[in-house]
Amino acid sequence: MLYVVIIYLWAAILLYLLLGGADFGAGIIELFTSPKNRKRTRKVMYKAIGPVWEANHMWLIITIVILFVGFPEIYSTMSVYLHIPLVIMLMGIIARGTAFTFRHYDAVVDDMQVLYNRIFVYSSFVTPLFLGIIAGTAVSGKIDPHASTFLPAYIYSWLHWFSISVGLFTVAICGFLAAIYLIGEAENEPDRLRFIRKAKQMNVAAVLSGGLVFITAYLEKIPLIEWIFGNAAGLSAIIAATLSLVLLWYLLARGKTRVLRLLAGFQVTMILFATTVRHFPNIVMLKNNAYLSLLEHSGHEKAINMLGMALLLGSIFILPALFYLIYSFQKKDPEKLRPRAKG
Repeated sequence: MLYVVIIYLWAAILLYLLLGGADFGAGIIELFTSPKNRKRTRKVMYKAIGPVWEANHMWLIITIVILFVGFPEIYSTMSVYLHIPLVIMLMGIIARGTAFTFRHYDAVVDDMQVLYNRIFVYSSFVTPLFLGIIAGTAVSGKIDPHASTFLPAYIYSWLHWFSISVGLFTVAICGFLAAIYLIGEAENEPDRLRFIRKAKQMNVAAVLSGGLVFITAYLEKIPLIEWIFGNAAGLSAIIAATLSLVLLWYLLARGKTRVLRLLAGFQVTMILFATTVRHFPNIVMLKNNAYLSLLEHSGHEKAINMLGMALLLGSIFILPALFYLIYSFQKKDPEKLRPRAKG
């Protein structure tokens, strides 16, 4: 049952990155959109994420619950030593959701809309930035449980170039996913072409920031290159992601966007797989070659069994309803698609 829980943990992290990350990416796309096109971008974005943006946070909640119940030592270590980036990330989630609700559903349109817009776009950038910083710190080996002063314990553990570069890479990935998803939501050719350009720009940003991740890992003596390219599984995943990237650019150039979402999701899945498979089951790397393992630092066997059963039973009820929610809002309205009669 322990491996069932671990699979759910990995899947929840992946789905939050793919779905919640795309929601954050919508704000990132808006942030880097020219003022004259922002209103059109918001219109497409409201249609795409408006019905499901709250539901995507369930994957973060599931991740936290699994760590809290199944791996309390890992949960407590990250909560204590990374409490500053965690609080910033959670505040970003709250600020972003609040601003999105007020600017979209507020009946009074006044100067506050400007403030809502700014909070939304900047929190959409800050939240995945610190999500990436937390992820980068977890594998950086910078967390020092024996630190006796504030700065080494709670600042230097996450405030370094490698974690920041992972944060920037996460921002670029979220923007890329959002642009790809929004291509299919565009109702006219100019918007579709604009999102295609944004997808290309964000993809280039992801490649450049990904290169920065490797450079900072090398400078800070983090064995990222060995983790990814030093084993057949990781190397195969990177090759598959690269080939799918070539195919994605080819389809973008040809204007064929039907399978782009699947390709983008596949690329992110392969990247996450490549960066985690080599050091599995170690999920948190500590200073002086210490680590926290999903196998060695799991909770009590009875707690794991109950958690695994809850996840399996919950999937039966929750997943079909979630998929139907997404399907029902993505389904095209025949009345809107029917040509209007002239005259």
